[in-house]
Amino acid sequence: MSLKTALILLGLALATIFALVCVLLTRERSPRSCQHLPPEQEDVEDGQSLVFADLTAEEMSQVVRYLQGNLGVPLVEASRAKPRDNCIASVDLQVPAKAEVLRFLDAGGARPAREALAVLYFGKQAEPNVTEYVVGPLPLPAYHRDVTVQKYGGKVPYHRRPVTGKEYADINALIQRELKKAPRFLAACCESDGTNLVILTTAPRGFKSGDRVTWFVLFHNVAGTGYYLSPVGLEVLVDHGDLQVSRWQLHKVFYNGQYFASTGDLEQQFVAGALEVVRLKQPQAGTVLGSMRPRRPPGSPGPLQFEPQGPRYSVRDNHITFQGWSIAFGMNPNTGPRLFDIRYRGERIVYELSLQEALALYGSNCPGGMSTRYLDGSFGIGRFAYELVQGLDCPYTATYVDRHYLAETDTPKTNQNSLCIFEHDSALPLRRHFSDSQSLYYGGLRKNTLVIRTISTLINYDYIWDFMFHGSGAVEVRVHATGYISSSFFHGQGTDYGNRVGPHTLGTMHLHHIHYKVDLDVDGQLNSLETQDMEYEFVKDPWSTQNTIERPHLRRERLEKEDEAAFPLNAPMPRYLSFVSPNPNKWEHPRSYRIQIISFAGKHLPTSSSMERSISWGRYQLAVTRRKEEEPTSSSIYNQNDPWTPTVAFADFINNETITSEDLVAWITVGFLHVPHAEDIPNTVTVGNGVGFFLRPYNYFNEDPSVDSSDSVYFSSEQDPGACGANPLACLSSAAACAPRLPPFHFGGFLNL
Repeated sequence: MSLKTALILLGLALATIFALVCVLLTRERSPRSCQHLPPEQEDVEDGQSLVFADLTAEEMSQVVRYLQGNLGVPLVEASRAKPRDNCIASVDLQVPAKAEVLRFLDAGGARPAREALAVLYFGKQAEPNVTEYVVGPLPLPAYHRDVTVQKYGGKVPYHRRPVTGKEYADINALIQRELKKAPRFLAACCESDGTNLVILTTAPRGFKSGDRVTWFVLFHNVAGTGYYLSPVGLEVLVDHGDLQVSRWQLHKVFYNGQYFASTGDLEQQFVAGALEVVRLKQPQAGTVLGSMRPRRPPGSPGPLQFEPQGPRYSVRDNHITFQGWSIAFGMNPNTGPRLFDIRYRGERIVYELSLQEALALYGSNCPGGMSTRYLDGSFGIGRFAYELVQGLDCPYTATYVDRHYLAETDTPKTNQNSLCIFEHDSALPLRRHFSDSQSLYYGGLRKNTLVIRTISTLINYDYIWDFMFHGSGAVEVRVHATGYISSSFFHGQGTDYGNRVGPHTLGTMHLHHIHYKVDLDVDGQLNSLETQDMEYEFVKDPWSTQNTIERPHLRRERLEKEDEAAFPLNAPMPRYLSFVSPNPNKWEHPRSYRIQIISFAGKHLPTSSSMERSISWGRYQLAVTRRKEEEPTSSSIYNQNDPWTPTVAFADFINNETITSEDLVAWITVGFLHVPHAEDIPNTVTVGNGVGFFLRPYNYFNEDPSVDSSDSVYFSSEQDPGACGANPLACLSSAAACAPRLPPFHFGGFLNL
């Protein structure tokens, strides 16, 4: 072998060895860069957040067993209970008093007793009523106390109780019996014998306290699609107020613009040829109005969000930490999501942030639509938050959490994966600047946000509830409405109340108004309310006094009384409104958090309405009151069925008390007017149908706290921006190799029903 050949072979061997070493080193490095790193433990709180934790399924069961053995009256399971029976309607956490909790959290005091709130319907008594008991201590109850009079000033009348599933089933049976009295009419109008028609409740139920008389709207029922868009023009008025189910009656019938005394009367008019009938075909699943079945085969998948080294947040029990944020979360079966003890960088910003009520108020020229004012808390905003679909309702790799509830049964139920937590890259800079003057550089920070989300399906509508936590120290609260619109049968001057969206379907106008409670504790419990806005002042220019300048001027004002801090819905309000601390920041301004509302609310119900006081929270886009333990909520589950004598009237909270240096609560209303249109078929889209508010630091810090973020990016003209060490964005190419192995898709939400 020649020397030249040997040198060539040696060179090739060395090159091969070098290549193999590079491959091995690369393979060694990749797994390390993709290893899941534990989130920063910024706030180890040793289980303190459990003071706010929802009841476990076992705790609920213990409360039920205790009540069954210690009340001295027979209890029938609510799913089988008739109006004349006694039953346990619901069991939920009794949130401890704030003073007790703060002594525990902040001053080393004793942990408050863990207790439950049990709601019972007592129908088998001389004076039927609704009673609320506090039961404790958990997990092994030994006492109960009646708190009904303490909370409401008296017993809750029995007619105010929410309608149970059993009551609806008995009403449906009555309607089916009555429909059999009009067989020829049903065959002609609807190609039906009544069994393929489904009923939809309205509410409230009558016109005065004590009424329990409800309009029910009938629709064609088509499997696999929303029946809400297929009204047949028939509506019935049912009196179900008597405690004896056999005495319930159908009082009135409506069809296509006409009223009848009964279904028998309707049949008689039809047979006599005195009734104009719109002959509807039974809809077919593939062509029915509002079908959500895909019309095209699946295309290529869209973008996928993932965390190269695992989640950067931590979830333990009911506690979340994320880049300085600390939040305790939970779910009330009636009012829905609730957050407590929200802290940023160790300082409490919000003690309680909770949904209070959701109102949907309709207009129509049909009786069911025109009388509908749903108060969704009565139906169960939290109870009907079902399993979320991974990859659509929330990112595929989000953390999913189960929620337990006990309502209308003696056995707890679980809505699996019904709350999700994830970090969201909004594809928008939180802040940035490109410098093209003097020195050349770029600096910025991605807007990554922690999101807590749940979605409630309340009959036809789906509400997406979001709570978001930003790196700037801001909290964002947002709700989107989607799902099916509710509709009326199109007849007469129907377009005075909405738009026609199908051959016989009127999309009825309505408003969505949502109410929140925000108990801000800005740098301590004692806060005041300050507003700031602009005025123009006209001044001579000081350098020549020859010209006039219109100079913007900042007008500051401290509000002293609750009446001053009650801002009517849709009226102008100060552009800057803040909860201020008595303590200054470095620049001698009061440490503050600003409330910024984003809303397109409709008009509030006139105060002359007999039911307006039950939703009097809707008078105000913002009302600030002194916090009181006896004013925990702005609404009540009992307001729906007796809005004429409301159990809780928010307007009574505002009585002109002093609000300077006090523990204050902000009550916020957001919403929008919805006039359904063709593009609401099959579903209302979330685009443009989102409202909410921000809680933003305003001189709370000495600078934007996000400057401390490890996600910050900065490079200058003197640096190589492609160097991973200088610019974290240059490292993303290797992070792409860390795409996760996704678990198989799973959905068990239908099993929970």
